[in-house]
Amino acid sequence: MTLRSLGLAVVGAAGLMALPACKKDEAPPAPAPSTETPAPSAARPAAPVAAAPAGKGVVKGVVKFAGEAPVMADLPASLDSACEGRPAKEQSVLVKDGRLQNVLVRVKGPVAGAPPAPTTPVLVDQSKCTYLPRVQGAMPGQQVMFKNSDGTLHNVRGVVGTKPVFNVAQPPSAAPVEKALPADADVLKLKCDVHPWMAAFVVSNANPFFATTGEDGAFTLTGLPAGTYTLEAWHETLGTKTAEVTVKDDAPAEATFDFSAADATAKK
Repeated sequence: MTLRSLGLAVVGAAGLMALPACKKDEAPPAPAPSTETPAPSAARPAAPVAAAPAGKGVVKGVVKFAGEAPVMADLPASLDSACEGRPAKEQSVLVKDGRLQNVLVRVKGPVAGAPPAPTTPVLVDQSKCTYLPRVQGAMPGQQVMFKNSDGTLHNVRGVVGTKPVFNVAQPPSAAPVEKALPADADVLKLKCDVHPWMAAFVVSNANPFFATTGEDGAFTLTGLPAGTYTLEAWHETLGTKTAEVTVKDDAPAEATFDFSAADATAKK
């Protein structure tokens, strides 16, 4: 074999040996496009948006009433048997052992990372000719559901300030009715023209950090991101009180609000 022939043989063998390696580095052929139209349920869902991490901050406190509580007036007599068992006296100022009930305590203003408004409505029941609960919070955009648990006719008249926003009749056993919380409402007041002593309040808040005090005057706010906040305590006849709290992840913050009969005089 000549040197020239030998060189050609070596080059040819090297080329054959490299051929599999070259094929190994090639990208696989792209699949042919499908000619089938995917069903609507097979459409690719949008990428989920990562939820903001929940805060770990907690605010605990109590709402107190100093001095002698005002005497509540007797409610007018009612011949409606569905109203049996209702409270005998007006319910605007309820004090027990120096603690004030039905105070809505809320964090004022927007809170970064707070969850959006719930898709479930807040519920206002009509039982024994009384709105239950009397005071509660809601977020803008949230629905308010009205339910009639009584065997009598009620109507729910919603008022913001002095402006009427809706008036819904609810016969006995009627289906619940939903209404959107008015966008301009800070406080939505509810009245019943059939039973004029009935009253309730839905307080709008820009974030979900609010709670209503019970008989013990206590409240707890949970899930707050660490930071400094302004708290407001709202009462239907005594007005508002504010306090500033600094919330940390590792220890509950505390807040106390003090109301008195003088607040009702000042509000008038």
